[in-house]
Amino acid sequence: MTVIALDGYTLTSSEVIRIATGDARVALSNNAMPRVHAARSVVERILANDETVYGINTGFGALVHQRISSEDLSQLQTNLIRSHATAIGELMSKESVRAMMAVRINSLAKGNSGVHPDVLKQLIDFLNYDIVPAIPRIGSLGASGDLAPLSHMALSLIGEGQVLADGGVEPTMNQLSKHGLIPLELRAKDGLSLINGTSQMCSYLALAEQKIADLLVYADLALCTSIEARKASVKPSDHRVHDARPHPGQILVAQRIRQILHQSPIIDSHSDCDQVQDAYSFRCAPQVHGAIHERLSALQNTLSIELNSATDNPLIFPDLSNPGSHEVISQGNFHGEILALTADSMVSALFELGSISERRIDQILDPARSKLPAFLAKDSGLESGLMIVQYVAGASLSELHGHAAPRAVFSTSTSAGQEDHVSMGATACWNLLQATKRIAEIIACELVIACEALEFNDVEPSKHVFALKQRVRAIVPPLDGDRSTSSELIAVANELLDSKWLARIEAEVGRLPR
Repeated sequence: MTVIALDGYTLTSSEVIRIATGDARVALSNNAMPRVHAARSVVERILANDETVYGINTGFGALVHQRISSEDLSQLQTNLIRSHATAIGELMSKESVRAMMAVRINSLAKGNSGVHPDVLKQLIDFLNYDIVPAIPRIGSLGASGDLAPLSHMALSLIGEGQVLADGGVEPTMNQLSKHGLIPLELRAKDGLSLINGTSQMCSYLALAEQKIADLLVYADLALCTSIEARKASVKPSDHRVHDARPHPGQILVAQRIRQILHQSPIIDSHSDCDQVQDAYSFRCAPQVHGAIHERLSALQNTLSIELNSATDNPLIFPDLSNPGSHEVISQGNFHGEILALTADSMVSALFELGSISERRIDQILDPARSKLPAFLAKDSGLESGLMIVQYVAGASLSELHGHAAPRAVFSTSTSAGQEDHVSMGATACWNLLQATKRIAEIIACELVIACEALEFNDVEPSKHVFALKQRVRAIVPPLDGDRSTSSELIAVANELLDSKWLARIEAEVGRLPR
């Protein structure tokens, strides 16, 4: 199995996904350990010199002015973990917990946290032995980082709490004993560094990014399927149009449309028709889909930086030639505002993608505009055809509209006013991950309807559309009368949340521009 070496500087979202799904083992890079030791030596010097430094030998939050004696420092860290492990709600998925642990290791490996190397070793052992803490999802305010969920993770590291096992949970000590591990002993600052960071929200953002990157390609494929089904024009994707307004996302989508519909027999068959312009949901698709691609690009840039950032407090910047108080800085890198705003923006973009998709569905099902049988029924009137598939798309779109309400605009003051502005980043990133399910459902509805509309055309579609239609048809056979399509829509939506269809289509007929 591939081993991913974490060094605090080079982790990618695709590597996070491989770790999350158990497709790779993890190790600490040789380059990281000297930095970890250097930062830890600063902590040890502070303790030896009996200096007072927040997070090392003081209370936390509003209790910052409480000095803790040296003999109680280990208990201080343990108490911190126990008291903060108060999350509620459904358990985080196995993949999201593993992603969160990988992000936390990489942040600590950067060498600005001052944790003891044993902390990193325990986290790495947990991932490689697939010991997954049972973590209730709700509890983070997005500053000071994801305190409550990460505390449940840390609770398992010290041998307490529960871990996932056989569809349920079991005491952590069962798994530690099974693999010959012992509970982690928390030393000064270890507990705070484990829980004071953006790792939960970052894990959700990474999982969402992987799904969205594929869904936007599927959305363009669904668009092209609808273009062929509706006999719309490919001319609005002419490169001259987009060179005249050169937004990168718009150019990309237009290029993708041209490649998908290249040498399309259907497009060629009506090239001389008298229709002057298509509806906006077809004609303006490069401008709309393109804008959404730019939101994804912004998300990917933010995520790339965050995955390789030190996000706990205080941070340590070792200065071996001139040791002193300047080596430790209390600051706010744990604040998740950048992730919250990024997630909120992406959800709004997904709503727009769903909205324009639903409008194309309406264009195809309306016989006055499509010149196809009403709702694609074989015997319109006696049969309803795919009428209610549009209703389903509208219902999913309504839920997506709810997801589009921003989460970052709400803050609450906590810890006796010491922590008086928070980001709600974990809520925003979780909300984005849930929104991917709704957009997949809407795209699935468009695909099922567009593929059915193609049955009324004797000419074959383009190669990419034909390859996608084959996948859809393996789940959704053509209508031969009214039937329930509920399970079929669910199955297609689930396929769109996976990359397998896309990988096979591109292997067969050519990779699409990214």
